[in-house]
Amino acid sequence: MNQAQHPIQTGYAPINGLQLYFEVHGAERQVIAFEQQGYGHTADIVDRPFTFEQSADDTAALLAYLHIDQADLFGFSNGGTIALQVAIRHPQRVRKLVLASALVNRAGAYPWLWQAMANATLENMPQELQDEYLKVAPHPENLRLMHDKAAQRVRDFKDIPSDAIGTIAARTLVVVGDADVIQPEHAVEMFRLLPHAQLVVLPGTDHMQVTSRTEWLVPMISDFLDQAVQGPES
Repeated sequence: MNQAQHPIQTGYAPINGLQLYFEVHGAERQVIAFEQQGYGHTADIVDRPFTFEQSADDTAALLAYLHIDQADLFGFSNGGTIALQVAIRHPQRVRKLVLASALVNRAGAYPWLWQAMANATLENMPQELQDEYLKVAPHPENLRLMHDKAAQRVRDFKDIPSDAIGTIAARTLVVVGDADVIQPEHAVEMFRLLPHAQLVVLPGTDHMQVTSRTEWLVPMISDFLDQAVQGPES
């Protein structure tokens, strides 16, 4: 998160029918950022819905394309759920997990989230998010399609079975804001289900503020990633 602003490598990876855009930042602990199906520079597959499972498979395929056997995964919000699915579906690819504001069951979010998603339209999508999409999307005319597919993925959210979460061997840092869309109790439940987990609750922090708390997150995540991996998952 405190890597140089400019990537040392950018590219498009041929992944599961996509040209998946990625950037590599940093010379020591490298950070690989990518834009999933239909987001940013990555063009959509129009007739393929957005799903957490497909995005997890795309993530694992990108690591394989880049010849990375194992990686530490950071995921925020939907990205946290995707990272969790990578650990379930492709455990050999994951060394450690950082899950920020991740959802594993519908009851874990406040009821108002589901009410908001039921009424989500492009017209009430924050303008700054629309503007950023339009700046880089290869097909800017697909903005409404991207919004609608993203909203439908959340509406269709299905609980991840507790026993599947319990199989995750990777050491995991669970992060939540105390005023998040994810209830703190949900983060505690996830922390209890994961065999090797640590828990962070950020005070005075709503959902959109979580990733801006860099003065807290950077040292905590760096320390977590630097801790030796011991036991059967090493």
